[in-house]
Amino acid sequence: MQDKPLKTEIGYTTPEAITVRGKNLTDDLLGKLDFVEMMLFTIFGKIPNDNEKKMVNHILVTACDHGLTPSAMSARLTYLGAPEAPQAAIAAGLLGAGSVFLGTTQNCAQMLASAAKDLPDAPDRDTLMQCARQLIQTSRDKNQAIYGIGHPIHINGDPRVPVLEQLSKELGYYGKHWQLMQTVQEVFFLDRNKKLPINAVGAVGAIICDMGLDPMIARGLMLVGRAGGLVAHLYEEKHNSIGQQIWDLVLAQDKRNIAPSR
Repeated sequence: MQDKPLKTEIGYTTPEAITVRGKNLTDDLLGKLDFVEMMLFTIFGKIPNDNEKKMVNHILVTACDHGLTPSAMSARLTYLGAPEAPQAAIAAGLLGAGSVFLGTTQNCAQMLASAAKDLPDAPDRDTLMQCARQLIQTSRDKNQAIYGIGHPIHINGDPRVPVLEQLSKELGYYGKHWQLMQTVQEVFFLDRNKKLPINAVGAVGAIICDMGLDPMIARGLMLVGRAGGLVAHLYEEKHNSIGQQIWDLVLAQDKRNIAPSR
């Protein structure tokens, strides 16, 4: 039995040319597409329209950096130990993109897509309230987190959310998933007296769904955006290191936890 040939539709290389999605890289793409256009063309096999490109750009800007987050500290500490391998430091920063930090955009998009699959494109308020309550109850029954609301720092509201909402409306990506996310926030306040504002995860998750994209793309875009931010942290670490200070804080804490000898 003949083995199935190894093949990808994304691209291939010959001694004379590089082909991506059926187009010659140097003749058709290089110098003609910007990075976001090229990325989306490589993923989906088509060049995005102007609104799609703008919306993805806004998501990448949102994801780029948030200061000394766990991903940034992981990258800096890895660079501290292996400055000859910045690629390892970037990888370390991205490997923690899971169900608590950064990767939750995918979880949120999956949650919204599943909950809203039977909603009409323009649901009325009662329908949205019922759907939001069902989403919350289903998540609790399955002992799953409810993604996209609350923030440990932005307790009175994530400043990124209203901007992303306005941009979504301007570009045509404000639909039933955005409305459902906002209704989940409202239901928590009305039913449980809990003020849990939508965070950037909820906004990006809703945008991805209202763009009609696979939820995995939400995490992918956050990783691409954050990689740029991590390069900035490594550049600063090279010229003005704080990695050793972070490690010194851990050592100092360890010393305080050691009981004095008798």
